[in-house]
Amino acid sequence: MHKAINWFARNSVAANLLMLVIVALGSHAILFRTPLEVFPNIQLNVVNVNVTLRGATPTDIEKSITIRIEEAIQNLEGIEQIVSNSREGSANIRVEVKSGYDERILMDDIKVRVDAINTLPDRAEKPIVRLADHTREVISVAVIADISETELRIISEQIRDELLRFESLTRVNLDAARPYEISIEVPEPILREYDLTLADIANAVRLSSLDLSAGSIKARSGEVLIRSVGQAYNQQEFGDITIRTLADGARLKLEDIAIIHDGFEEELIETRFNGKNALLVEIHRVGEQSAIEVAETVKTYIKEANTRMPDGITLTYWRDHSKVVHQRLDTLTTSAIQGGLLVLLLLTLFLRPAVAFWVCVGIPISFFGGMIMMPLMGVTINVISLFAFILVLGIVVDDAIVTGENIYRKRKQFNDPLEAAIIGAQEVSIPVTFGILTTVAAFIPLLFIDGVRGQIFANIPMVVIPVLLFSLVESKLILPAHLRHLNYSTDLESSSRTSKNPLFRLQEKIADGFETAILKYYRPTLEFCLSNRLLVIAAFTGIIIVVGSVVFSGWTKFVFFPRVQSEVVRAQLTMPTGSPFEITRKQIAKIEAAAYRLKEEYRDPDSGVSLIKNILSTTGSSGGLGGGKPEHGRVLIELISPEERVVDISSTALAKQWRQEIGEIPGAESLLFRSELARGGDPIDIQLSGNNLELLQTLAYSIKEKLSNYPNVFDISDSFSEGKEEFRLHIKPEAETLGITLSDLASQVRQAFFGFEVQRIQRGRDEVRVMVRYPEERRRSLQTLNDMIIRSPSGVEVPFSEVVELVPDQSPTVIKRIDRNRLISVTADIDKEKANLSAIKIELEEFLAELMAPYPEITFSFEGEAKEQRKSFGSLIAGFGFVFFIIYCLLAIPFKSYSQPFVVLSVFPFGVVGAVIGHWIMGKNLSIMSFMGILALTGVVVNDSLVLVDYINKRRAEGFPLFDAIRTAGVDRFRPVILTSLTTFAGLTPLLLDKSTQAQFLIPMAISLGFGVLFATSITLILVPINYLILESTKIWISQTYEKLKAGSRNQDIGEESR
Repeated sequence: MHKAINWFARNSVAANLLMLVIVALGSHAILFRTPLEVFPNIQLNVVNVNVTLRGATPTDIEKSITIRIEEAIQNLEGIEQIVSNSREGSANIRVEVKSGYDERILMDDIKVRVDAINTLPDRAEKPIVRLADHTREVISVAVIADISETELRIISEQIRDELLRFESLTRVNLDAARPYEISIEVPEPILREYDLTLADIANAVRLSSLDLSAGSIKARSGEVLIRSVGQAYNQQEFGDITIRTLADGARLKLEDIAIIHDGFEEELIETRFNGKNALLVEIHRVGEQSAIEVAETVKTYIKEANTRMPDGITLTYWRDHSKVVHQRLDTLTTSAIQGGLLVLLLLTLFLRPAVAFWVCVGIPISFFGGMIMMPLMGVTINVISLFAFILVLGIVVDDAIVTGENIYRKRKQFNDPLEAAIIGAQEVSIPVTFGILTTVAAFIPLLFIDGVRGQIFANIPMVVIPVLLFSLVESKLILPAHLRHLNYSTDLESSSRTSKNPLFRLQEKIADGFETAILKYYRPTLEFCLSNRLLVIAAFTGIIIVVGSVVFSGWTKFVFFPRVQSEVVRAQLTMPTGSPFEITRKQIAKIEAAAYRLKEEYRDPDSGVSLIKNILSTTGSSGGLGGGKPEHGRVLIELISPEERVVDISSTALAKQWRQEIGEIPGAESLLFRSELARGGDPIDIQLSGNNLELLQTLAYSIKEKLSNYPNVFDISDSFSEGKEEFRLHIKPEAETLGITLSDLASQVRQAFFGFEVQRIQRGRDEVRVMVRYPEERRRSLQTLNDMIIRSPSGVEVPFSEVVELVPDQSPTVIKRIDRNRLISVTADIDKEKANLSAIKIELEEFLAELMAPYPEITFSFEGEAKEQRKSFGSLIAGFGFVFFIIYCLLAIPFKSYSQPFVVLSVFPFGVVGAVIGHWIMGKNLSIMSFMGILALTGVVVNDSLVLVDYINKRRAEGFPLFDAIRTAGVDRFRPVILTSLTTFAGLTPLLLDKSTQAQFLIPMAISLGFGVLFATSITLILVPINYLILESTKIWISQTYEKLKAGSRNQDIGEESR
């Protein structure tokens, strides 16, 4: 290291070229190789198996599909947990992959096992096995028009296709849009009149509506292909299909006997945007695409498309997530400028302006170095990576400050600036290098935090670590080459005192005053503390005990993940399964009306701008792809950003007022409100697992009763729903006499009411099902079932009621299973600002242990947020152990001592105390982000102590007595120690004061780091010298005692020999 410092300091051209190369490579990487997105792309480590069996009940799905797949894959290596949901018409088996296993290899193994199952129902579609894909839309286009659904769909599809023509857009889809369907409906009287069955009609359509290759003719002139072209694609073409030729030779066409609907699936979906009919077109970022570029492309398209849209049709955008990246970029730029100016100001006040300038130059150089590594490590520009740059802003100059300050001091001793630069940099090279390495070591455990959030926060160390390493390169190889050219000789400094420049005189006065204050106040204070070291140690210990007591008493609350206010408030309505669409629409309209009242209430009278920007409602769907669900609905409110609000109200408070404004929803199964970001799961999620469903229901009810006793717990619900009423078909003996089997019976009823899927056709980009069944109005009546005619294999027709007995029953909406046992989840939300979630969980654990004691076959666990907390804290605890061991090693090596590292590490508890006090000052609860900040603080807080102890060792090596070496080191290193801490805090100050939505959940980490460093540094300047003195004094005492004992033993041996 010393040779490299010497060579680069003497060769400033090489140093400048190195700086330019770093800047050039960093600029290229950030501009051309690093995509922009809102949040980091995460890998869920989950394999999904989906099987569709349309029309099947959840119970049938569980028995015939779910259990068989679970049993087939349950013993595969690498599976952590199997969670399944059996719903009407589909099964989803979610396989969570153990950490350390390749999810793609496990997916292939699962696919092999599933494909080998030969007992799945014949009507079941082919199982789809794939990795879970986690993507979020960047922006949505709202197509607003009071026109028919078909017309709105055509226009929306046109917009989708036009957007896909842009090179920067590759994933565009419609949200909450009904799938296309061609329905061929034939009433029972017509079937009887022409002696037809639905199966006959379906078979005729299947045989006539097709394109079929018939081979080729190899003629002399060449080969000629032969094919039939008869595939029907629309209502008219299907109507022309001949079903039968009558006795008189006339053709009986499908249009003569059937009602053909060429439209959508029957379950309605209605979307309204600001009170008008609408459809959303969602645009996602894929691969290397930039979120900002995607959003700008869409906005530009909207402006252009609005100029050519027919009257009454308007396009606008909804939920532009790219503005988050915009705001983070603005924050980074602002914070960098503000932090840089604060650092420059601090250094200028206490050093020379030129030294301060070149130290600050290290900030952008180090940032460009970090940018070089981002694409190589798979890091994108997102909210978290931008936060990491802000976080490291104040830390990155620590090594440059120590190096620059030491060169500044050496320059006062040497006339040759080159010699001063080289010796000054070399003298602190070892402590500075190991100081950076300890900080790097403290951030490494953040790479290995388990859970989905762990993948998100891994972006922080992947930015911070390269930036710190490049700052080390800059401070050792580039900074000395710049400082060697500064002309600040002793003569110049003495003459500058007479300068007429008031700013320079002010700087000189402050710098001199600071040095005077060190000698006048700090040195006597240090000497007093060294003389009364045990009293001081007792006082410091008392501080730790007091703060610890306040924390562990529960006065300082812990929230695993703080509730970060979102700019979208969502109300999610679920009516009882089977509820008509009209009832759900009526209740959604009630929720929507309450939202409009809030919009007017929070409208600024001066500007006319409301807190609420847009209101979106959907009935019959919760969003996404797929068919309608008439019992579901949602209303979303989009708010203006907190920085633009005139009224000071949070989204959580608005959601609470909205809930009160709505009042009771008669018959609603659940009405949930969400107003926060990054919700990883429900704060309370208790999973009960066992095979006795009735017992699970009883226990779930008891738990809900218990939760209802807590005043700040709300939205209490469980995963079990009574579902729909069902009729079970029991075949009568008379039917068996006629040769009618249960299979014949079930098939004919299914074809009449659910429908006979004839074929699926590809029409443009859409796959369209063709269904044959009874008319819709006939399928809505139980009387139609009783009047239905059942046909025996021999052609005998008998009334349905004569061969079948209907037994009423209840079908669950969904059957959940975990690790091959049935599951019921009891979930609840909580007001994290008022309730103590940790205390509630402790009470619930005691209650559940007592409740479950008589039922050993039932197990329970805390999932949701609690599961994420267990994973994260397990990683953090292991991380703390790793960090302390690595830091100890990194301190022991330069000190060449086993004991001196403990002197340095003794300041860490006071960093924790400072972090806690910082949360009190800022009015924040402790959270997982706070502990991540404390983990990072471990490496940062020891840097000043390392430099201080290293300086003491050097003075002792020069022959200074112990007490004088300690006192001299404290005085000489006071300025760099204070400056590094102040610059760290100054760099974080803009983030600490940031009011933007996206910054709120990151602020606790900055609080821990900023206030921890500030408080620990003030303790370092007293505690480290005291501990060093105690340690060395103890060593001397032990050595002297040992020598005395050894001498006494030797004298005794001599005495015995003389006798």
